[in-house]
Formats: sequence, C-alpha cells, structure tokens
Amino acid sequence: MKTLFLAFFLIFQTTPVFAEELTGKVIAIADGDTLTVLGDNNQQTKIRLAEIDTPESGQPYGSRARQALAALAFGKQARIVETDRDRYGRIVGKVYVGGMDVNAELVRQGAAWVYRKYAKDQSLFALEAEARAAQRGLWALPEAQRVAPWDWRKAQRQQTPAAPTTSQEGGFTCGAKRYCREMTSCAEARFYLNSCGLSRLDGDRDGNPCESLCR
Repeated sequence: MKTLFLAFFLIFQTTPVFAEELTGKVIAIADGDTLTVLGDNNQQTKIRLAEIDTPESGQPYGSRARQALAALAFGKQARIVETDRDRYGRIVGKVYVGGMDVNAELVRQGAAWVYRKYAKDQSLFALEAEARAAQRGLWALPEAQRVAPWDWRKAQRQQTPAAPTTSQEGGFTCGAKRYCREMTSCAEARFYLNSCGLSRLDGDRDGNPCESLCR
C-alpha cells in the first residue's frame, strides 16, 4: 500500500502543468508591454507581456518601446502562453508571433528591461546584458535617463504636485486628491491624469483613468 501511494505521489510531482494558451490577431498596442488580441471567438483580451517591463509613456524611450512592440506584433496572428494573472485581472503571458518570442525580442532590441521581480527565464538576463553592452535602444540613453520603469512608477506614486495647475476647460486644479473615489467626474479624472501626472488613476495603463467613471 505504501509503495502504491509513493508511486502516485511521484507521478503527481512529475506531471507537467500545461499553461493555458490562446491565439488571435493583435489589434491594439497600449504601450511597450501591453497589447490586445482579438480571439477566434471574436472576444478582445488584453495581454501583459510576462517577465519584462518597458519604459512608461512619460519616460524617455516610452513611445519608442510602444513602436517596437507594434512593429513586432500589430496586425499579426499571435499565440499567447498564459503564465499568470495580474492584480487587474489581465492575462500575463509569453507572446509568440510565428516562431519569434516577442518578449525576448524586445529585450534583445533594448526596448525592454527584464522585470527583476517576476523574471524566471534566465536567458532574458543574457539578452539584456548583450543589449546594454551594444548600447541598443534605451541603453543608448544617458545613464540619468535610464530609470527602471518600476522605480519610475514608485516615484510617481510618491510624487505630490509641486504647484497648482488649472484646466482651461473645466476649471480643475491639481490638489490633494489621489484616488478615483475622490473624483467627481471623468473630466476631472482625465485632468488629474494628464495635467497633474497622477498615473495611479490609470491602473491598467490603457490611457483611460478611473474606468468606473470613464466608461
């Protein structure tokens, strides 16, 4: 009986866990590490690329990183291997176009950092070191401008608007508000995001703040 139990235990331990996969056409690029695919069932799914992090839109090279992802994937059929779900419910995964690992290619081009907190694929670190040595992409920027995206976001969260700024349209002023629940309208939420730099209002980084207000 004990031998039989041990056999079942070993089988369970060695049985591979198959990741969920989906395929679809890439129809939108939100930023350098987020895209949307239209699946075979005509359903749109937002994907966060796993194990990498690209400069934010407000950072140097942010728009270039978005362009790099678009050049690799936009309008093409992609296969996504899901590895996780993030706190916003988005699929986090490896994206493949043909035989190309898009996540790794972005790192190789110098368009993305290896996301230290979540990286498991050790080969990505070698690709980043190669891009850094060759000064590709963001690694060609002056050192002062090469701030890791996770550090940049942390600084943005801790940042307090330095001076009042007033909207020309709604009369809004940058103040002490920090959360979506404090916003009175979508217009005010957009003002705080775009004029006050309160990036926390755009949690999924799709350019649309406070989705409960801005539907």
